[in-house]
Amino acid sequence: MVDGYLEEYFGFDVLPAVLRESMFYSISAGGKRIRPVLALASYEALGGSPQEILRYACALELIHTYSLIHDDLPAMDDDDLRRGKPTNHKVYGEAVAILAGDGLLTEAFHMLSVPENGIGADRLLKAIEDVSMRAGLWGMVAGQVQDILAEAKGSGDMKDPEHMIKFIHEHKTAQLLAASVRIGGILAGASHLDLDALTVYGRAIGIAFQVMDDILDIKGQTALMGKTAGSDSRKEKLTYPGVFGLQRAEAEARQLVESAIASVGAFGAKAEPLAAIARYIIDRDR
Repeated sequence: MVDGYLEEYFGFDVLPAVLRESMFYSISAGGKRIRPVLALASYEALGGSPQEILRYACALELIHTYSLIHDDLPAMDDDDLRRGKPTNHKVYGEAVAILAGDGLLTEAFHMLSVPENGIGADRLLKAIEDVSMRAGLWGMVAGQVQDILAEAKGSGDMKDPEHMIKFIHEHKTAQLLAASVRIGGILAGASHLDLDALTVYGRAIGIAFQVMDDILDIKGQTALMGKTAGSDSRKEKLTYPGVFGLQRAEAEARQLVESAIASVGAFGAKAEPLAAIARYIIDRDR
């Protein structure tokens, strides 16, 4: 559903044509689509039909993809491979890659701002508020900056590596995953209690997801992951296994997933897709 919608959505023509081409190059590169799928699954857990919010769920993939394009740039992680393909700036150059990321981020909020399928403006406004907060300086962007500071051996305001790595994972990855789960609840008109349960779930799987990314950088294979294995250690990046050890990292990832599944247990059978996604996070090889 997500792949089909994104392909149709990006069927437009725009000048200069390279802008649309660069944006679609990264959005169609075959990612896991975890963020939109989480939005659809949480909406479904509250009794909605996923098709009703497909547009808004897909906006989350645009935000995620913009962050990957920028994260791969020479000024940040300087990666050559993403999702098994050359990174955007390797194909289109740094300037176009930066602007393609800008285009994806801005277009995401255009997608979120259009009422359809009976989703009213009041719920959309709450969703936009939540996503923008968690994707910006209170969430993902703050985590990315702290990640850069840690890599440059300048801890910024944080001196404790354990505190620092938890801050990075909480903000850089978990906040947008939490937003993805919460948006389904917000658009479904969830109660405060239900939204709190979804938030606990989203935060837990978000941290577990990044911990597993750190583990896969050590244990994974480049061909399976679609990005270069071992890059974190070569760049001396701060990682969860590097701070706490591999065994503890694996144990904590599993504990977080168990906590996430328990938090949505009250939704019954309708929450099984959310539980399955949580289990996938620690069983994946990419």
